[in-house]
Amino acid sequence: MLATRLDRRAFLKISAAATGGLLVSVYFDPADPLHAQTPAPPAQNYVPTAFVCVSLDNIFTITAKNPEVGQGIKTMLPMLIAEELDVDWKDVRVEQADLDESLYGRQVAGGSTSTPINWDPLRRVGAACRQMFVTAAAQTWSVPVSECTTSSGRVLHSASNRTATYGSLAAKVATLTAPDLKSVTLKDPKDYKIIGYTKPGVDSLSIVMGRPLYSIDYRVPNMLWAVYEKCPVFAGKIVSANLDDIKKEPGVRHVFAIDGTTDLLGLMPGIAVVADTWWQAKSAREKLKVKWDEGATAQQSSEGFLQQARGLSKQPATMTLRKDGDTAATLQSSAKTVEAEYVYPFIAHAPMEPENCLAHFHDGRLEFWSPSQTPERGRQLCAQVLGIPPEKITVHMLRAGGGFGRRLTNDYMAEAGAIAKQVGVPVKLLWTREDDFHHDHYRPAGYHFLKGGVDSAGKLVAWDNHFVSFGADGKFAPSCGIDGNQFPGTFLTNFTFNASLMPSGIPTYALRAPGSNAFSWVFQSFLDELAHAAGKDPVQFRLDLLALPRVSNPQYKSDGPEIDGARMAGVVKLAAEKSGWGTRKLPSGTAMGMAFQFSHRGHFAGVVELTVNAQKQVKVNKAWVVGDVGSQIINPGAAENECQGAVLEALSSVMSYEITIEKGRAAQSNFHEYEPVRINQVPPVIEVHFLKTDNSPTGLGEPALPPILPAVCNAIFAATGERIRSLPLAKHGYSWA
Repeated sequence: MLATRLDRRAFLKISAAATGGLLVSVYFDPADPLHAQTPAPPAQNYVPTAFVCVSLDNIFTITAKNPEVGQGIKTMLPMLIAEELDVDWKDVRVEQADLDESLYGRQVAGGSTSTPINWDPLRRVGAACRQMFVTAAAQTWSVPVSECTTSSGRVLHSASNRTATYGSLAAKVATLTAPDLKSVTLKDPKDYKIIGYTKPGVDSLSIVMGRPLYSIDYRVPNMLWAVYEKCPVFAGKIVSANLDDIKKEPGVRHVFAIDGTTDLLGLMPGIAVVADTWWQAKSAREKLKVKWDEGATAQQSSEGFLQQARGLSKQPATMTLRKDGDTAATLQSSAKTVEAEYVYPFIAHAPMEPENCLAHFHDGRLEFWSPSQTPERGRQLCAQVLGIPPEKITVHMLRAGGGFGRRLTNDYMAEAGAIAKQVGVPVKLLWTREDDFHHDHYRPAGYHFLKGGVDSAGKLVAWDNHFVSFGADGKFAPSCGIDGNQFPGTFLTNFTFNASLMPSGIPTYALRAPGSNAFSWVFQSFLDELAHAAGKDPVQFRLDLLALPRVSNPQYKSDGPEIDGARMAGVVKLAAEKSGWGTRKLPSGTAMGMAFQFSHRGHFAGVVELTVNAQKQVKVNKAWVVGDVGSQIINPGAAENECQGAVLEALSSVMSYEITIEKGRAAQSNFHEYEPVRINQVPPVIEVHFLKTDNSPTGLGEPALPPILPAVCNAIFAATGERIRSLPLAKHGYSWA
């Protein structure tokens, strides 16, 4: 699905750089399916996706085109070009691109898409550039191209003992016709000097030195500060407020109401307070007295949703996501059946850096400095709600202090833009931590009512799931849906997956490993229940399922790539081997749990070993993560970091993360009520292994997280006999040791 067509509609553009060096851009046809996901594709005939600047002193500046939110893409994407360009990494400088999808193609941080989309095209960019430098040198020396080689940003002709730097050849290269990208020769992976070797993040030194690097740090001259007060109930409207009183507060320059829209993910109604300093704006805001029309959402609650879901589960489902065979009859004839209710809560993204955005409206144009994960969508949102043509909106992409999906939506950009448009000077909007918790676009809660059956041989033969989620009129609310082909779908001949919807006024959207961060816990926990009922080892039970022939049903086509049974079996077996599954005698109260998940093109298995004491205190002794993301691990150190970070986030989610809705508002306000795992609570060892297979490389931001939650709960069951069917664990009396 992600194969890229590199034909004659994809070509290099060569021009002289202002420094006297060389500027190289690569263009792709915007009609290519690879770019079809780009919101509001530009009207230009061609879309460039990368460029390189070569200076006369042989320094190579490579533009990082995608937003950096901590996933390491600002380092990884330039590595692809540098490898095939055949330059030394020490001679590479990386610059962050501004938003310009007519210049760089799709600029998004989300869905672990940067690697699969860019793996082939950006390497070919580097290879094409290298080929042109070789051609330029061969022509200069009047020797055959075949006699020239490259190394460390130089062309070599061993027969005459001549060398030339790329920089010295730049003027000559600028006169050449670029090669067809499809025809260039890529390196044999055994010759890689950059790909497959750990490279520190290009911003790492600045981060550890505490240099102003993040969006929250960014300032411009004559800037004012803003805060934005919204109704605690989502989409509530202003009835009245003491605006005149607030205007008299120290440092306050402007106070005004913004009508907003009805879009839960866009510009909500609120009151802007603009002052000389952020503290002055925040202090004045605390004296606001606002009467709100809270609307119908004020009647909604987490407990109310749970009761509605239970009621709907007893009624016929309204949607069929997938149906194979006769599940009901097979359940009736099964040797053993298991029935269970699984519930997971709303959770917040809670990035360390609260939402913020700098905006300046001047000369009919709106300029942003934003940490958005989807800056083009932000630009389009602001154009729509503020009535400014998109071409008159500029977005400078700044490094975000985490995102985890929260910055896929751009409400904070719309707020900053609306304030700046009215004020007319640069304004920095900065949310409080409480704003971040109270006005998140949450990972949705979900309710699964499951039945499963095993035969007399202990094989899984039937699976029925009635999934209750949020939405209306047969359409799921944002990020509340699920693909009906989720495992064990397509592996069982008797499989039913239905859904029912209930309306909600709570804003929801994607969180790291969207969807699978929740339903992996459900499905992999219930699989463990069925393995136990069958008297089977949980690992072998999974391997037996993965070995079954696939069930084809053209009525239920997946929206994207699907699990490969053999690849998943490979990571499950390796995880079992590395963890010593079934080969070690563990002390009383100590046990292991296993789970796997296909998520965002990655096949991952996780094993957790933990100890539970009599006070229900949990200590994770060790975790193992095994993944198959294809043939190459581009930056191994960063890849290991991604997987270890996924484990830590999963531990926070499984133990304590929960947003409780009460009277239409989020009850939790800060980290004292939403506790992440602490450094003394993390496992001392998180072992990461990659199984390399002959598949094109895919991303790592998401797929390592989902299996860890069920692995923890399965281990708790093995240690205590208590099956966890609702999250977080803290609700069941558990805590970290």
